[in-house]
Amino acid sequence: MHKKSKLNSGARVILAPMKSTKTVTVLVIVKTGSKNENEKNRGISHFLEHLFFKGTKKRPTKLDISKELDSVGGSFNAFTGKEQTGFYAKVGKKHCDLAMDVISDMLLNSKFAVKDIESERGTVIEELNMFLDNPIMRIPFLFEEILYPNHSMGWDISGTKKTMNSVKRKDFIAYYKKYYTGDNIVIAVAGNFNEKTIKNRINQYFSLINKARSKKQIRAFDKQDKPNILLQYKKTDQTHLCLGVRGYNETHKDRYILSILSIILGGNMSSRLHMSVVEKGLAYYIYTSSESYKDVGYLATQTGVNNEKCLDAIKIIINEYKKAGKEKISGEEIKRAKDYLKGKMMIALESSDSVASFAANQEIATGKILTLEEKFARIDKVTAIDLQRVAQDIFVDNKLNLALIGPFKDKGKFKKILSF
Repeated sequence: MHKKSKLNSGARVILAPMKSTKTVTVLVIVKTGSKNENEKNRGISHFLEHLFFKGTKKRPTKLDISKELDSVGGSFNAFTGKEQTGFYAKVGKKHCDLAMDVISDMLLNSKFAVKDIESERGTVIEELNMFLDNPIMRIPFLFEEILYPNHSMGWDISGTKKTMNSVKRKDFIAYYKKYYTGDNIVIAVAGNFNEKTIKNRINQYFSLINKARSKKQIRAFDKQDKPNILLQYKKTDQTHLCLGVRGYNETHKDRYILSILSIILGGNMSSRLHMSVVEKGLAYYIYTSSESYKDVGYLATQTGVNNEKCLDAIKIIINEYKKAGKEKISGEEIKRAKDYLKGKMMIALESSDSVASFAANQEIATGKILTLEEKFARIDKVTAIDLQRVAQDIFVDNKLNLALIGPFKDKGKFKKILSF
């Protein structure tokens, strides 16, 4: 059972007691990411995430931060997305205070020193180089670039080499003050802790969060009237592609239906596309997933295939999309997908870090935390008629998009087959 409260700053606190574990996770999620960037500071959200680990007044260096958590066998990390940034520490239950102390210190007292910014530029740019050189990592972002052209939602989280070389300390300070405010922050503590004392400790450690109101996020819109293609030429032995359609935002009534549909199409090793692509030797991997943001969403299939088999793979994916709209999916197949989704959720929630993420992500996104049982109830309501209706809604020509990395420059051959 999750317990919610608020600090004086407006920051939301979620407690998730777990007597069955011997660990505690302290997670902070901030409602900001690359969606809130502009042409001059692209990548600043991710760069700032790095800087939180570079040193505080109490812990002046990265070593001072890491050695405290390393010394108790703790795991700690951070992440940046389009709409969220977060960092966490997971420790044995007797070190709960240490985790809160370190995470709150990073959040509230990071120095953002000029020397640290300069030294971290190289690290951030090398991470960007790794990302650009890896088609499997790169292709989903190219797909979003097609969906949201000339909008921050379509930009790489890592930014560009130009912006990463040009952002200054004042830019980080301004961004931090603008978005790292109480109303934008969720603090989640999950695991085995003393419920009588935990609230006081959270108030103590996180009392200095900025009370100012954050700036509103830039809205994203779905607008498309024909199939879109983005080719990135690269001499490779294998073509990596992402083929998908516009879907639904995170509060849409059909979001759970879309999730079930994505599993049936390519969500696991018994899915339709896995059997028709991987098992027939066309690819080593293929998967379909759905993504829902605040304003927009999509369903997409990603795979890597032999260059000569690229068109064949695209045709198969489109045919499976088309089939889902034309024919009702069997009850047995639907049940397998539902049980798979529910099973994955149950397994994930055995650990304190997953429980913290489960609660905090829902709170930061919608302000409402559904229990596992409530989510299961929504999953169970999905019918064959629902799945066919959603398939017919999304699998249409003017919602179709293809991003591709491989030795191709001519869009013509792809345009000919991009239709339902």
